[in-house]
Amino acid sequence: MARLAGRSGLITAAASGMGRAGALLFAREGASVAVVDRDRDAAGKLVDELLRSGAKAIAICGDLTDDAFTRDAVERTAAQFGSLDYVWNHAGHPGPAAFEDVDMALYTLAMDLNVRAAVVVAGAAIPHFRRNGGGSIVFTASGAGLVASPFSPIYSAAKFGVVGLTRSLAKRYGKENIRCNAICPGAVDTPMLREFQQRPDAPKTGVDVEAVIKQFGTVNPMGRNGRPEEIAAAALFLVSDDASYVNGAVLAVDGGMTA
Repeated sequence: MARLAGRSGLITAAASGMGRAGALLFAREGASVAVVDRDRDAAGKLVDELLRSGAKAIAICGDLTDDAFTRDAVERTAAQFGSLDYVWNHAGHPGPAAFEDVDMALYTLAMDLNVRAAVVVAGAAIPHFRRNGGGSIVFTASGAGLVASPFSPIYSAAKFGVVGLTRSLAKRYGKENIRCNAICPGAVDTPMLREFQQRPDAPKTGVDVEAVIKQFGTVNPMGRNGRPEEIAAAALFLVSDDASYVNGAVLAVDGGMTA
């Protein structure tokens, strides 16, 4: 039997990378999926692909730094599918590379997309979960939310915040059968990994971006970078009944980098 048969929910930042892999996998496992993303074209193409496969899917496009839009995305998902059973808040932002004389606009954007959006999505979803008798929240944190990052201190601070939020919500809502868990990916071969390397305030090394990304893999204990599908599989586990007693977990999916 499909592991998410009859479940419905949303994935933020679902039009590319790990979020896209999650939308495809969740749909294959029987879920109805709302694809929430700012990229209207990519979200529309993904939804078309999901519909052709026989899945139930909708695209909800907008800016997750807009609280009203974010809350509305949750409400539209529940209204469209008739219930809300899960949310995977995957959206994030690399933030600035600098710390001294940091661009505070980039700081704010990083905090808004990494932490504030998580707060707003979960806060809007919990009343629906309560009416259903339970639900599952998954946040994407990062290996940089488990160990310090000297290269991205603002991003690391934000992801440590996501880890703390995960554990706090797990304790606050566990008795209502509302589970909250986080995934901490390491280096995964996605467009966002390249965004990290191409930040305008990052030190210029003169090394090709693709060479840097390849180097990440060589220093990983498993000798490679992660694949989006591997992160999606972890999210599927946490959303599914296979994880029915998993609450407050912060799961490193990083090939052993934070071991």
